[in-house]
Formats: sequence, structure tokens, C-alpha cells
Amino acid sequence: MEDTQSVVTLIDSTTSKIQQLQKAFAELESHRAVTLNLKWKQLEEHFHGLEKSLKRRFNELEDQEKEYETKTVKAKELLEKREAAVVAKEQASLERLQETRDAALFAIVNGVEKHSKASSVESAADSQDQFGESVVEEKPADAVATESVLEDMKKPSENYNVEVRLYPQLVKLCQEMDSEGVHKFISDNRKNLAALREEIPTALRAAVDPACLVLDSLKDFYNSELSNVDGKKDSNLLGLRRTCIMLMECLGLLLTDPDLDFASGMVSENVKERAKAIAEEWKPRLAELDVDASSGNSLEAHAFLQLLATFGVNSNFDQEDLSKLIPMVSRRRQTADLCRSLGLTDKMPGVIDVLVNNGRQIDAVNLAFAFELTEQFTPVSLLKCYLAEAKKVSSPVKPGNTSPSVQIEVNERELIALKAVIKCIEDHKLEEHYPLDPLQKQVLQLEKAKADKKRATEVAKPQPKRPRANGVGYGPRVTNVATDKNFYARITDSRYPQYMYDRPYAYLRPSDNHVPSFVGAATYNLSPAHGNYFGNGYQYQAPYMH
Repeated sequence: MEDTQSVVTLIDSTTSKIQQLQKAFAELESHRAVTLNLKWKQLEEHFHGLEKSLKRRFNELEDQEKEYETKTVKAKELLEKREAAVVAKEQASLERLQETRDAALFAIVNGVEKHSKASSVESAADSQDQFGESVVEEKPADAVATESVLEDMKKPSENYNVEVRLYPQLVKLCQEMDSEGVHKFISDNRKNLAALREEIPTALRAAVDPACLVLDSLKDFYNSELSNVDGKKDSNLLGLRRTCIMLMECLGLLLTDPDLDFASGMVSENVKERAKAIAEEWKPRLAELDVDASSGNSLEAHAFLQLLATFGVNSNFDQEDLSKLIPMVSRRRQTADLCRSLGLTDKMPGVIDVLVNNGRQIDAVNLAFAFELTEQFTPVSLLKCYLAEAKKVSSPVKPGNTSPSVQIEVNERELIALKAVIKCIEDHKLEEHYPLDPLQKQVLQLEKAKADKKRATEVAKPQPKRPRANGVGYGPRVTNVATDKNFYARITDSRYPQYMYDRPYAYLRPSDNHVPSFVGAATYNLSPAHGNYFGNGYQYQAPYMH
């Protein structure tokens, strides 16, 4: 508006400026002998024409501004109307959703009440004799105590149909103590494993004896039929073992739930004796494990330790022997919690030493942070040592005789090591002590070199002729099409899911070394071939997972 007013003022002052100019021109003319009337008229017409042109253009601009303001006001009104309509629709949708939810919840609660009433009527009818008098049976003190514990266990399960809405079938299987059905149900719902795992502890509370149900689910862990196949390749056996471990973990969560008053009496002495017998049966099998193949991710060792921790029978086994199993499960997310549950916190410095001496510095860093041992085991120095060993092994002995494929494999090892170190730094927020920029630049250089060598290898391949589809003549073989190494992917059994806590990196180690029996061993020793970590070709293929 201020600019518009200034323009109007200037236009209005045009006439006075012309008059002043006319006076000046007349004064100039008075000093000349020749008259200038004709010239002044031309100047006057010129200035008046400019004045009219400016006024006309100014009026046009004012009209355009008013039109724009009118359109803006209309657009704002239209937007406000649309916004109000959207808000009204959202509110209506929320109200309908709330009504549907309330109706479903009401129906569930009514169903539970009817079921409980019917059960109470049936039990009352059964407890009366033919004369209508109730029969009271005397029971020993042990039976009364057992019944009281079972009653306490049943109380929180009365509202289970309300709490567990996604998988009511799982609750039913737990109520029926159907361990095989639970296994099959978990396998069939493997796509929703994360959500399923959240509901398993709640569903277990519906069982008459949750500890017994989980113990029954372990019977096929060393299935003789499945064990005839390589356990590392058979997807059926791997899936079954992962499910067993998950059930024991969920039971452990249930037993440590502070909201449950009856959790302390959930594992009976009979169940503990059975768990101890199973542990004694599994213990000799651990001596047959290939520590090089497990690479810190052994399902068998994890299941054994989880069995001891969940059912509280670790006191029957020597802690020194148990601590020797920790390197076999050091890559698993639950390792730190397992060590605490088994009372192995004091043994962790020795375990970390074993990992460091065998080139598994990343696992050592993770455990050092978990048990607050970073002053004794400096994370940055361990990671730098890990990278130095990786580069030492990645450097070929005779560079001139190295084939492109071997060089690609060497670069891949170093690239995997760099990515694992970067992920470890990010997980533990060590950027201030170990900057990421140099490492990330090395990753980019190796990835570029890898791509260049791959292209060079494909171009260098021979192009033999082969018959065309019509059988006439020969055509060149196309070799520049990028091959997909994962075209024939590993086929896994659809009944068992991938366990959600497996870490994707792996140690590649010789296959002829086995773990010596952990019973009776005096010191921390892995296979005799375990010297330098990268000297044996071990490598991380992905970062530590939490």
C-alpha cells in the first residue's frame, strides 16, 4: 500500500512539474531573439501523453491487484471448507472404529462370562450326589498346595481372550498343553514372528503348567531322523531348534514378570529334575560341535545354556565349563543376558581374552560394553587391531601372480571387515574416538575397485560360438550380462522361520576342527588351529545386531 500511495503522489505531481518546466522554458525564451512557441507546444503534448499513459497503466495494475486479492480470498475459503470436510470425515471414521471396537470387546467379555458361568454350573452339578448333598473329599496337604498354585495360575488367564486378540488359537493350544501344535502354529505364522513372540509369554500363562509345556517342546531338538542330515543345512532342524530357543526365552520372560505373584512356583521340582536330565543328555553332544562352523552362533550351545538359565538348573554344572561355551554363542544377541542369568559375570574377562586371541575383536568389543569392561579392553584399539589383521590377510603374497577372481575375493574380505567395524562404531557411539570418514572412504574405494574388476573379468571372458535357436549358423555368446550369484537361492523349509536374533555375519573357518569336551578342561582353549583370526580366513560378513 505504501508503494501504491507513493506512485499516486508522483503521478499527481506531474502537472505541477510541467508548469514549473513551462515557466523555466518561458524564462529561457525571453533571453532569446527567436521565439520557441512551436517547440514548447510539442514538449507540452509529449509530457501530457506520458502522464496519461502512466495513469492508464497504473489503473490497469490496480484492477489486476484487486482481481488477484479476490481470487486469493476465494481460494482460502475453498481450502477451509475442504479442511473442515476432511476433519469431519476423520472424526466420523474414528467414531465408527471406536463403536466397532467396543462392540467386539463387549462380545468377548460376554462370551468369557457365559463360559465361566457354564463351567461353574457343571462343576457344581458334578459335586452333588443323588440326594442333592455336596460331597467333600479330603485331600493331602501337598495336593491342596498344588491346587492353590494352579488356581493362582488360572486367575490371570481368565482375561486372556481379551488380552490376546491376534492369535486366540495359540492360547487354545497352550490351554490344551499341545507342544507339537504350538510348534506348528509358530511355523505357520513365521511371517509375523516379531508380533507372535510378544504374545507367546501371555499365551503361556493360559497353560496349566507352562514350564512343562515348554519342556515338552524340546523333545525333538535332537531328532534322530533330522539329525542324520547336516544340521547346518537342514532347514527343518534349524527352524525347530530356533523355535525351541524362543519358547524357552519367552518362558524366562514370564518367570521374571514382576506382576505375577505365582511365578516363583511355576517351575515345580519335577520339572526341574526333567530339565536337569535333558541337560545331562545334551551335554555330551556339545563335544561333537564344530566350533569353526558355529563361529559364535551355535544353536546347540545356545539352547543348552538357555535351558539351564530358564529352568534354574545351572548350579548342577561347573561355571568354568559353562564359561567355555560362551565363545560359541558370542555373536547372539542374548549372550550378555545369558551370562548374567548363569552367574558368569566374573568369568567375562577370560571369555573376552579368548575372543581377542582368536581374532574375534568385534564380539569382544560388544561383550566389553555389555559388562562395562571397556577400560580393561579398549574398544578402539581392538577395532584397529581387527582391521590391521584384515588388511594383512587381504594383501596377496605374490601380487603379480594373483588372478582377478582371487583379488576380488581379497577385496571382499577387507570390505566386509570395514563395514563390520563401521557398524560397531555406530552401535556403541565411538565416532568421537574413531572417526568414520576415513573408513567410509576406504569402503567406497573398495566397492569401486570391486565393480571395475568384475567388469574387466566379464569382458575378458571368451565368447565361443554356439548354435542359434533355429539351428542355422552360429551366433556370438553374450557375456556382458551381469550374472546373479543368488539366482539359485537356498531353498528353506516353509514351516520354520528364520530366527529373528541370528546375526547375519559368519566366520569362515576350517571344517576339520572340533571343540574338545568342555567338561574337565582347565583353561580357555579353542581348537589348536585357532591362531590369528584372519590368518585362518575367519571373517565378519555383517555388523553386530542388537
